[in-house]
Amino acid sequence: MRVLACLWFACASVQAEASSMAPLTAEPGDAVRGRAIVANRQLGLCLLCHSGPVPEERFQGNLAPPLDGAGARWSAAQLRMRMVDASTFNPETVMPSYFKPGSAARTPAALQNKTILSAQQVEDVVAYLQTLRTAP
Repeated sequence: MRVLACLWFACASVQAEASSMAPLTAEPGDAVRGRAIVANRQLGLCLLCHSGPVPEERFQGNLAPPLDGAGARWSAAQLRMRMVDASTFNPETVMPSYFKPGSAARTPAALQNKTILSAQQVEDVVAYLQTLRTAP
């Protein structure tokens, strides 16, 4: 029971941290640009692991939860935190940290201390995901 209580408190603190994550930019995210990032196989690579309502992109992933309904499941702050550093929720995740400077052991020298997406791109993707309110 004690372990269960500790686990609950740990999850609650991570959720509280994610719920309080403020936007990364003063400019609001643009859902159209966000959709383009999600669909882009060179930039976001979202559809490598996730599936979503992007019918023009074939061969979508099934490793991670579908993006459909993401806006109903999580707040903008929670989605932002997942994009910034998904390991906050699951230390074993394979989802990259899109806005955490790369400095892991296997990060190429050219990418050291750089982020995958810019702050505005993260906000754009969050804006797009917030539009996804229904599951398939």
